[in-house]
Amino acid sequence: MQVIDLHFQGIPNAIAAYLVETDAGPILIETGPHSTLPRLETELSKLGYVLEDIQHVFLTHIHLDHAGAAWAFAQKGASIYVHPVGLPHLENPDKLMASARRIYKNDMDRLWGQMKAIPTAQLKAVEHEARFQIGNKSLRALHTPGHASHHIAWVIDGQIIAGDVAGVRMGDGPVVPPCPPPDINVEDWERSIQILLAEAPEQLLLTHFGAVRDIETHLEALKVELRAWANWIKPHYLQGNTPKEVTPAFQAFIQERLVRKGVSEKGLQQYEIANPSWMSVAGLMRYWHKKNQDR
Repeated sequence: MQVIDLHFQGIPNAIAAYLVETDAGPILIETGPHSTLPRLETELSKLGYVLEDIQHVFLTHIHLDHAGAAWAFAQKGASIYVHPVGLPHLENPDKLMASARRIYKNDMDRLWGQMKAIPTAQLKAVEHEARFQIGNKSLRALHTPGHASHHIAWVIDGQIIAGDVAGVRMGDGPVVPPCPPPDINVEDWERSIQILLAEAPEQLLLTHFGAVRDIETHLEALKVELRAWANWIKPHYLQGNTPKEVTPAFQAFIQERLVRKGVSEKGLQQYEIANPSWMSVAGLMRYWHKKNQDR
């Protein structure tokens, strides 16, 4: 398993892709955004591969930091494995990209690049517990919603490539829950954490960023932090505050918790790049809104 650091926005250890070598050729798990494709191509070259060598791309979910470059591999002939809920957005990314452009405005191209449609024939809908044999490697899919309704964790060689459902962790720092809109669900996320624990993997591999071996401690800390963030947001939602009004105080709340756990000023920057505070405000506000509507 090769960890490829995509150096998103020039920041090391912010977004990873994973290369798995098989006797039928290499496979890629996560592509990162299209904006980091040149870096990915360079790193693949160092390992002796070109883009055309990647004929199987497995995605944890369709957010742009995980799947934004999938179309470029599809153009080279690759099959793209994705959750059934996410598949239509790769088949026609117009809605996904329009939504992202409303959020990022003039920064859209710099941050994420392009996202083009992938032909239906190259998209493989992946069900829970589906297994795929690529050469001498076997992958098994775990539907793990909570961060996103279309989230998959991939089991391979006793390890789990966990996307975002196992959180964001910079180096030996604390784990934090990425909570972007539109479909954060705390209860689903907690159930997904139990799915990961039940697998008893040798290690978790995070897209943000790298290997986690203290798995039980890590996932228990993630559950605590997820509840803490959601509970902090709840009264602000009930008071009718907007995400813009809440974000500065929420950012201070998060930074205080990270600093208390030993995160440096540089580390705070890494966490903010990998998991922007304002996105979690919007996501958790939406979570509480849905909970309120469901009563």
